[in-house]
This record gives sequence, structure tokens and C-alpha cells, in this order.
Amino acid sequence: MSGRFDGRVALVTGAGAGIGAACAARLAAEGSFVGVLDLRAAAAKATAAAIRAHGGTAVALTCDVSDEKQVREAVTELVTSFGRVDVLHSNAAVLDADVYGRDRDLDGLDVAVWDRTMEVNLRGAMLMVKHTVPVMPDGGAIVLTSSVSALVGDTVHAAYGSSKSALIGFTRYVATMYGSRGVRCNAVAPALVLTETARRAMTPAQLADKAAERLLPWACSVDDVAGLVSFLLSDEARCITGQTVAIDSGTLAHRPQHAVHQWRDGQ
Repeated sequence: MSGRFDGRVALVTGAGAGIGAACAARLAAEGSFVGVLDLRAAAAKATAAAIRAHGGTAVALTCDVSDEKQVREAVTELVTSFGRVDVLHSNAAVLDADVYGRDRDLDGLDVAVWDRTMEVNLRGAMLMVKHTVPVMPDGGAIVLTSSVSALVGDTVHAAYGSSKSALIGFTRYVATMYGSRGVRCNAVAPALVLTETARRAMTPAQLADKAAERLLPWACSVDDVAGLVSFLLSDEARCITGQTVAIDSGTLAHRPQHAVHQWRDGQ
């Protein structure tokens, strides 16, 4: 790797698996000291251990990002270890079956599901920004994980999609509030990322439908997202702020019904 984060301190939330773990590993491989934060202590420790096994430096942090006291304590622990925070990737989101799995039609939506989704996905990002920006001594960079669900409507997951839409607006506010201090803030909006967990959870028909929505013949991987996040956090993106970048293999760049016919006709 390029070493473009040599000597810098990164904090990645939701880093126990999936996109967060891949981003933490990428930042460490490029020279960053990484705070690996996750609600699940064992998952955070496993990601941190994997980073150290590959020669990187990482510390595991356990925190519910919706709880301000826990967020404050986690950031303080990281600053105690490494002195500051230079880059933040706020990636934590609620995706468990008890919340995301019950985020279906509005007619039967439990308000507790809506509230918990907003607490983690939106309040969590706000709290991470609130407590990391003050310990970014020389400016800094922030990337929030939104979703293509923020950019289109659907018949399910209104709470999740709405929380991710709000993150796009929040990105612009953070960029505007702190730009004069040299702090940049951007968001990434992934489509379906085909992790092993996603593959196990989806039927062959669902996977085929997702493939038909894409312009490219491949889906995004966690490493694809990590590459984009790393770029946006790096000095190479020093003039990019307040933006949302979709990473979706072309899913949103066309009218899906036309693409479906083309794929079926073998074009």
C-alpha cells in the first residue's frame, strides 16, 4: 500500500465485520493507527487482532454509538492511546433481525423499530462527529456510510432508508460547519455488498434480481468500498467535501426495467 496514512490515527465504527472491518484493515495497511469500534466486543477484538497479525497497529473499542457517554469514553480511550483522531469512518448501523428485519411496511411498523434505527444510524453518526472533531488537531477527514436506499424509495425498510437519507443532509452540515477548520466530510452510498452473510441470506432469485439491476456484471465487495473510503479520507481527496458518492455497479445510473430486458436478451 502507499502509506498515505502513515502516522495518522483512524477511528472506524461498526468495524467488527463487513464494510467496517475491511475499511479498518485498509487504513491500517496504509499506515494508520486504527481504533476498531463495535458494539460486539469479541468482533472488535477479532478485527484488531487480524490487523496486528498483518503488521498493523490497532486497538479494540466497545461502544453503543447511540449512547453519548459510551461514545465519549471510547474516543477518550483512543486519544489516550494515540493522542488524537485524524480520520473518522462512521459506519455503524443497526442491521439485526429484531430491528432491520422488522422494518417492513409502515402499516405494521413498531415505533420502537423506527426509533432504534434513528438512534444508531443517525444519532450514532452525530455523536461520533461531535466527539471526534474536537480532537482533530490539524483538520481531519470524515466519511459517513449512507446507502443507495437513501437515494430511491422502496416498499420496505422505510426507517433504514430515511435514516440513510438524513445522513446525506448531515454530511453537508458537517462539511459546512467545520470546513474553515480544514475538516472534510463526505458520505458513501453502497448498493448491496455481496458479503458471505448477504449471500447466505438471499435466495437465488433475489440474487438474480440484484444482478439484473446492475449495469456491471459484478457486485461491490467490501474491498471496493474500503478503497473508496480510503481515498475520500486521504489527502488525494483534499478538495472533496460535502459530497455523497454512490458505489453501486451502476444500479442507480439507469432505468432498471430497460436493463432487465437487455440482460434477459443477452445483450
